[in-house]
Amino acid sequence: MNTIRLAYLVSRYPSISHTFILREVRTLRQRGFELQVASINDADRPPSAMTQAEKEEVESSFYVKSAGIKGALVAHWHTLRTRPADYFKGLWYSLRLGKADLKRLLYSFFYFVEAVMVGHWMEKQQLNHLHIHFANAASTVGLIASRIFPIQYSITVHGPDEFYNTHEFLLTEKIRQARFICCISYFAQSQLMAVSPPDCWDKFDISPLGVDPERFSPRPAPENVDCFEILCVGRLVPVKGQHILVEAVAKLIAEGRAVRLRLVGDGPDRESLTQAVVTQQLSEYIKFEGAVNQDLILDFYRQADVFVLASFAEGVPVVLMEAMAMEIPCITTHITGIPELIESGQGLLVPPSDVDKLAAAIARLIDEPELRLNIAKAGREKVLRSYELVRNTERLGDIFRRRLG
Repeated sequence: MNTIRLAYLVSRYPSISHTFILREVRTLRQRGFELQVASINDADRPPSAMTQAEKEEVESSFYVKSAGIKGALVAHWHTLRTRPADYFKGLWYSLRLGKADLKRLLYSFFYFVEAVMVGHWMEKQQLNHLHIHFANAASTVGLIASRIFPIQYSITVHGPDEFYNTHEFLLTEKIRQARFICCISYFAQSQLMAVSPPDCWDKFDISPLGVDPERFSPRPAPENVDCFEILCVGRLVPVKGQHILVEAVAKLIAEGRAVRLRLVGDGPDRESLTQAVVTQQLSEYIKFEGAVNQDLILDFYRQADVFVLASFAEGVPVVLMEAMAMEIPCITTHITGIPELIESGQGLLVPPSDVDKLAAAIARLIDEPELRLNIAKAGREKVLRSYELVRNTERLGDIFRRRLG
């Protein structure tokens, strides 16, 4: 079987909130793929705060912005000398993407600069296919690069941001120009179908994410005798709905429930969430743990009685897969691709933004230990069946072989 050689492009690598990309990259390499990674931005932490695997990835990855002005000048001068017509064709194409909007024109020019750097790097590595995670700015860079260099690109589409502003994310154009698109859920595929003609639909493949069930293995039942521990892992941003979760916890405490919430993650909502906790005198019951590396996250999972995600918008959250794999009963919202992960009996789904129903769902699991146990067992079985890392990465590898071989 011919070895598949390709490049991955992401906006930031490694990233504490996207560790699944690192797992995917390293698993594909273990399966015989020759895969090199380019990142537009530097990693989100210094090496001293990284796991060993992350440090290894930093050593071998190409960082576009870190290449600086010198790197940009070298790439552009070489491309201008060797393929002048393609260079100016790519510049004109990128500026047309910005249309008449001055801000978008400026960003399109920046994407062109980065596209030439990525394409030049791929030429030096003798790579001709670029796979991109997320239909965001990085995929715009890939789109432009494919108009300058003899390369093709594909995208793994997660959602949901791209689905809310398809024009800004150039979603239809990216679908038209892509070699193929991997969709992490049927929901994601449906949203791409909604903005593309049927003659593009044969480009779509379902490629779910996954977790390692040996690493995220069932934990002993926590011994939280003084209170019921609720865990939420995710960036502190509006779409994650942590304010709704805080309100639900406040309601439970007002009802006399002994609960404690741990919020693992960081982000722009940290200040407003802290203020809400202080204002409602909940500091004793709600703890902010900050962003936590993958080598430390297991300690928080092991102490949790229930995992809760009150999101307004999601793809298919990997943190839910991790919690389910560890036999932690999950409560989350009935949105986007989540019902594909959590079906009847595998967790509790509530309407997004509904504080009362979220609080009631938590109270139900407090009162019904047998239900907690049944949900926990069914959740792990679902992960083993449909969201196991190696199996789903092999499925992605089969897509690469079929599409690129």
